[in-house]
Amino acid sequence: MSKDRYQAHDYYLMDELLTDEHKLIRDAAREWVKRDVSPIIEEYAQKAEFPTQIIKGLSEIGAFGPYIPVEYGGGGLDQISYGLIMQEIERGDSGVRSTASVQSSLVMYPIYTFGTEEQRKKYLPKLASGEWMGCFGLTEPDHGSNPSGMVTNYKDAGDHVILNGAKMWISNAPFADIAVVWAKDDNGDIRGLVVERGMEGFSTPETHGKWSLRASATGELVFDNVKVPKENIFPTVKGLKGPLSCLNSARYGIAWGAIGAALDCYDTALRYSQERKQFGRPIGGFQLQQKKLAEMITEITKAQLLTWRLGVLKNENRATPAQISMAKRNNVNMAIQIAREARQMLGGMGITGEYPIMRHMMNLESVITYEGTHDIHLLITGMDVTGFNAFT
Repeated sequence: MSKDRYQAHDYYLMDELLTDEHKLIRDAAREWVKRDVSPIIEEYAQKAEFPTQIIKGLSEIGAFGPYIPVEYGGGGLDQISYGLIMQEIERGDSGVRSTASVQSSLVMYPIYTFGTEEQRKKYLPKLASGEWMGCFGLTEPDHGSNPSGMVTNYKDAGDHVILNGAKMWISNAPFADIAVVWAKDDNGDIRGLVVERGMEGFSTPETHGKWSLRASATGELVFDNVKVPKENIFPTVKGLKGPLSCLNSARYGIAWGAIGAALDCYDTALRYSQERKQFGRPIGGFQLQQKKLAEMITEITKAQLLTWRLGVLKNENRATPAQISMAKRNNVNMAIQIAREARQMLGGMGITGEYPIMRHMMNLESVITYEGTHDIHLLITGMDVTGFNAFT
């Protein structure tokens, strides 16, 4: 097991913009990652297995529903606290952060926002504690960036509905206790409902052979005439507003999380440049290596300012979906570029599991695609600034 030597980097003194509570929450998450994630994550990534033993720890640091009210088991924290927790977890591994993001933004958030009081009381406390884990079913085999084309549907059958269809690329699916699923009703309207493991006809086959997010469990959701009680349907939300609002919350968390991955790559490359000697001196003394490091910390600092401001807007309920898209796109692209440059700085050592860079790089290839691809987010910004819809 490798020792986590990470040191945080705050070039523009961003800590001065945070409250004492923010820093306590972040530091607790950071120490947990150092103690419980970093020593084992390379092994689990190599095995392509999610370390389920860390679920309890994720709950203890407030990673499940940090902004959900305390009365439902959440942390009652603000959006910057949520972002900081996601940053520290992704500094450890994007797959682990994906697990927390799904639980918080794609499962607990819709149940709290769109669910009945009975649904909130039934599901949220157990999700917050990690006793139950959840997943989110939107993407289908033939409908990724165009979710409105989904074919998964349910038919009215008295006191229940009959659900049929399939979802894929679903994080947490193989071990999830519940799934928040989006499907079309008899009228063709997109509705949300909670499907529980054990319902007849509901299965979650695992996806194998991934080169990315290897320490995250990914699978499908298959519905074969699944009887779902009508009390499991979200009562009022219809259309894409429901799932897209969940994705906005998740994308916000990703914008913060990607900074963590970038910081880990930068920190690794910086330390390596100070210790690795070639031509009789540390490679950090050569101009090209300094150029790489200077550009890395510049881009990280810009991303930190972008997400902090976005967090303020989120706390004030003023952040727009387009602003969130910009931050997600910019920060993930920033992180993947830094991972690639950092890998080059380490030469051949950069591809080994002795260092985290190659794992981060492979993970970010998924992060740059999920929750809206790099190009889709570009078009969201383009539509926002021009007023023209380039999707149709």
